[in-house]
Amino acid sequence: MKSPVHRCRDVEHSRGQPGAGGGTSCLQEEQRIPISKDVITSSSASAMWFIRDACGIVCAIITWLLVLYAEFVVLFVMLLPSKNLMYSIVNGTLFNTLAFLALASHLRAMCTDPGAVPKGNATKEYIESLQLKPGQVVYKCPKCCSIKPDRAHHCSVCKRCIRKMDHHCPWVNNCVGENNQKYFVLFTMYIALISLHALVMVVFHFLYCFEDDWTKCSTFSPPATVILLILLCFEGLLFLIFTSVMFGTQVHSICTDETGIERLKGETGKWRKVPCWEAMQIAFGGPFSLSWCSPFSGLSCKKSPEDHVAIPQGEIIEEDVIEIPLN
Repeated sequence: MKSPVHRCRDVEHSRGQPGAGGGTSCLQEEQRIPISKDVITSSSASAMWFIRDACGIVCAIITWLLVLYAEFVVLFVMLLPSKNLMYSIVNGTLFNTLAFLALASHLRAMCTDPGAVPKGNATKEYIESLQLKPGQVVYKCPKCCSIKPDRAHHCSVCKRCIRKMDHHCPWVNNCVGENNQKYFVLFTMYIALISLHALVMVVFHFLYCFEDDWTKCSTFSPPATVILLILLCFEGLLFLIFTSVMFGTQVHSICTDETGIERLKGETGKWRKVPCWEAMQIAFGGPFSLSWCSPFSGLSCKKSPEDHVAIPQGEIIEEDVIEIPLN
């Protein structure tokens, strides 16, 4: 039989909201002491993390195909036929470098554990092993049967609780969370930059072709050249707007120390918010340096925490809110 605490609390929606829905909170304010992520999880070892979601995999493939299409048009329609060798070298080097960094950031965002909480650790034996103080409260996720640290939320696609989950992004086939937010920010930034660069080159190429013979400004026929450039222009404009908005949203989330899902649910938050610059350093892995812009620095690819964290065996506790000490 479930405890009175379980019967009158909606854990997922009323954490950190005393008297949510106009009612009286079942736990006294001084009793609702969350446990930190460091108590529940340990550092992950290097391995591959990949979500087997059909929609996400398709979206990730489409993302790569769109970048490769832009690469094809920029190289074979605009740069290689150009008579200005220096113009082709400079713009080709810049565009390819940004495109490589964008795809590398996408791969890191997709294949890095976003901060998954170990599954199935909501057992009496495991909670007792945490050596928590009387009066502390732990929360169990009823979906993945894990003990949730503060600010963790369950993702229905990843089927895991994710620490500091911002949102699940199908374009990277992964959640954006505590461990991979840097790579997602870099991905949106580099996509926005290559989109802007492609748009500028399209404008210059159109002006060049209008001044010169269309048959000489491209190895393709004039109609094919126009169609390819218009499609690239449409793609670049669309992704420039989309990724610029996402980039700004993510930077704002980091600076305010409040994730997208926390804003969506209106959670007031009982955590101590850190200043903007300190939050940026935490998200990007240290003091400001060029490594902030590198998708190859920082945490290595993560594997699922339950693969390397020993979880004491036992039956899953029925209640979703457990107060220490256990009965």
